Amino acid sequence: MSVIKKPDLTNPVLRAKLAKGMGHNYYGEPAWPNDLLYIFPVVILGTFALVIGLSVLEPSALGEKADPFATPLEILPEWYFFPTFNLLRVLPNKLLGVLAMASVPAGLLTVPFIENINNFQNPFRRPIASAVFLFGTFVAIWLGIGACLPINKAITLGLF
Repeated sequence: MSVIKKPDLTNPVLRAKLAKGMGHNYYGEPAWPNDLLYIFPVVILGTFALVIGLSVLEPSALGEKADPFATPLEILPEWYFFPTFNLLRVLPNKLLGVLAMASVPAGLLTVPFIENINNFQNPFRRPIASAVFLFGTFVAIWLGIGACLPINKAITLGLF
């Protein structure tokens, strides 16, 4: 734990400075124009100079050039897109896959209406909303795990 020194508001010198509108600064130096006009631009320009200098002196190494005609076999999106990626991957009709992906935000838009059916905050007293939440969470986790597996095990996860 850190110890924070609180200002002594009974000190007449500090009270006089606060009465003049000097804020929290002990030395009585106002932020305008000293800090805002002179210090901040120097710090910002110094940061820019440091970043540009480091990028010039030590550039990041570039990998091999991208080949748009040689796509790797297994491309995975970020982890939060795994469920929708798996839907698009396993459904044979791509239009059906896009509609299934569009159903995710459409389902999220219905949440306020489902929540307003019952005014209780306790999840056990809102069985419909709790069931929809648990089912959606289970399906999202199931599809997310399946996105990392080969396509023949993407839905069953190799369990059955």
